[in-house]
Amino acid sequence: MSTDRQAEAATADAEDPAGSQADPDGPETDPADAADPDGAQPADEAGTADTADPDGAQPEAHAADADGLGGGPGAEPTVSGRGGVGESPAGPTPEASTTDAGDSAGAQDGPEAEPATGEGAEPATGEGAEHAAGGGLSEAQAELAAQKIERERIAGRKAEREGPVEAGAKLSGKAADLLAAVRAVESGAKPSAAYFDDAPAAPRKAAPAPPAPRPAAPAPAAAPAAPSADAVDGVRAVLARGGAPESLAGPVAAALGDGAAQELSENPWRLLAVPAVRPAQAGGFAWAPLGAGAGPGDERRTAVLVGWLLAQAGLKGHTALEAAVLEKALAQYGVPDPAEALEQSIAEASVLVFHEPLGPPVEEGEEQPVRILVGLEGAAMAEESLADGLARLAGTFGGPADWEQAAAAAPDRSSAELIRAVAGHGLVTHTGGEAARAEPLALAAAARELGLRVCVAAHAPGGADSVTVAELLSGQEGPGRDADGQFALDLLVVLDAPQLDVESAAALVEGVADGARLVLSGDPAVLGSAGAGRVFADVLAARTCPQLVSRTPDPGPVGELVSGVGIGELNQVDAPGKEVVIVPVQDAGEAVHRAVQLVAESVPRAFGIPADSVQVITPGHGGSAGTRALNAALKERLNPGPGRFGGFDPGDRVVHVPSPGRALPARVVSADAEGLHLDRAGVRIVVPKDLVESQVRHGWAITAHQAVGARWPAVVVVLPGDAAQALSRDWVYTAFGRAERHLSVVHGVDQALPRAVAEVLPKPRTTRLTGLLKALAAAGEQPEQ
Repeated sequence: MSTDRQAEAATADAEDPAGSQADPDGPETDPADAADPDGAQPADEAGTADTADPDGAQPEAHAADADGLGGGPGAEPTVSGRGGVGESPAGPTPEASTTDAGDSAGAQDGPEAEPATGEGAEPATGEGAEHAAGGGLSEAQAELAAQKIERERIAGRKAEREGPVEAGAKLSGKAADLLAAVRAVESGAKPSAAYFDDAPAAPRKAAPAPPAPRPAAPAPAAAPAAPSADAVDGVRAVLARGGAPESLAGPVAAALGDGAAQELSENPWRLLAVPAVRPAQAGGFAWAPLGAGAGPGDERRTAVLVGWLLAQAGLKGHTALEAAVLEKALAQYGVPDPAEALEQSIAEASVLVFHEPLGPPVEEGEEQPVRILVGLEGAAMAEESLADGLARLAGTFGGPADWEQAAAAAPDRSSAELIRAVAGHGLVTHTGGEAARAEPLALAAAARELGLRVCVAAHAPGGADSVTVAELLSGQEGPGRDADGQFALDLLVVLDAPQLDVESAAALVEGVADGARLVLSGDPAVLGSAGAGRVFADVLAARTCPQLVSRTPDPGPVGELVSGVGIGELNQVDAPGKEVVIVPVQDAGEAVHRAVQLVAESVPRAFGIPADSVQVITPGHGGSAGTRALNAALKERLNPGPGRFGGFDPGDRVVHVPSPGRALPARVVSADAEGLHLDRAGVRIVVPKDLVESQVRHGWAITAHQAVGARWPAVVVVLPGDAAQALSRDWVYTAFGRAERHLSVVHGVDQALPRAVAEVLPKPRTTRLTGLLKALAAAGEQPEQ
């Protein structure tokens, strides 16, 4: 979730197309926000991908700060609006509110409090800085490594079956010059300042003969071996010479490999490969060996800084940045000639450049307006692979099936329409609220009755008939893969499609065989994915496949309230059974007290819902009413204990976060030398001792990003008064929508909630998928020569 200074929010949004859409675990300013140099970034929830953040998507802060990495005399030149240690490209990182979370005596029970009035409060900001520099690779990192191998295989297949497509024949003026520059780069000549990529190739056509067998998909790659002791010792010596903390030796060696010591000696700025390190800190380290040579114009510095800024943007959901935005961000870090620095990075192929036509096609002889985008190879390759795969599924569909009888027997009109659409198309999107999830499930049931092989995949663990996307990709659950590396199924239904990032979506689509059907279903109003991209929204915007909109409304007062939020209205709803209750509070301490009272006493007494089925949701982890404070109070009330297993006791309710964006509810069973033993929906898992701190957190209170894809009988949303900037329409929609029977809103700020619902939209993410899909569809419609 993005957090910007209200005074400059409108200007920043207008100038910065790279603004963040949603921070999967708490408020955070876009790291590549060049339009707002003074933009505040809350200390809680700020930072880069940090292994110490168990919540998934955006880590907590800059671990190296605590280790004493500071900016030396030239580490970071003074730039207006920029801070020193722990800075972001958006500016200095202010401290989060630390209002004490004391109890407030005499508070009334929630369900007996005043009925819903349509007003709300503001969420708390995220948590404070935590260490992120240690630890080995998680299962998600190993999975991403396997996906990279898979994408390389995809690229090889594409090169074999498709020749180069001539691009730019109708370009003139500046666009033609830029295209010529790309070709000059390919031939080894000196590049120009900006370049184009090739036009997308047409999707493959269905053929009567089966395609040539594809090589089997590689098994998930094992986690790379830990760096050798000699490599760590070598890095430790280099760090000592530069005055950096020795605790970074392991993470640096893991990030840079066995040649880390030599690489770091030659280019001290490579210290930025460690997620917790910031440019100011790397500058302080570089000053010792380089002296005045560590100035802002050092080519080694600018090359690393370009990649770092793009990596930071990826953490905010972008798959690319506009060249002008990236140049402005470089300027804010004191780079004297940002355009030249970007040009050099392009020439060295450390970043990729793409063009997107703006507006409709122009007449021959006219110059087509374009925007120049810059991105890293991983996201770029995944986005192109995903576009190709979606076009392949739409283009290789063999024809309609006789599903009319199944459609006629569907439980409602929306389900029947979805069945008919899937009967005649290989790729279909489906949108709707929580109640509409029954429609793709009805489709899956109908397909199974027809003898088709069906799999339903969701973001979070669900019913017995579904698997999670992560488990499907890893092979832990689902139909498995055939000899060609593809899923052995005829229909794949993906629920919670807004949670797909480009990496997982590309791997998922590549696993669907030609002629099979793919249905992407979800609620476009919820918070976006933890990873880079906005896959579902981009597919909807491209309009290159049938789009079914559910007619099934979410029932009851909670459904009415959430539906209004979705269109920007916080309505007063009639809740005769106290299905929706507003609990006003004066400060964060009272908010914590009332939340505990609601979970432990009021909701169980009024609705017969046990405390274990009541979920508390708050905007951030830190602060006096964040998840940490709430979980401490709830543990004391519901499962008191000394926390003898690294802060946990048997019976504690926790969330296990094995990878960014995945928060799996579990309960602590025991601990031993192996690690912390958890029970996750009847399945016993062990979290290794060295990963407990980074992957396990108490789970009575969680963030809305952690709650996406799950629902509980009762939900208590805590909106303390010190987090107004963290509120947005999609956050409120997601948090309120997690409740099935009862919603209590602990309201702490006057009009902040209705204002956020009406006015605060998520910042857009800069992506390329919509343009790629449109171009592929247009190329496929052109008659063959």
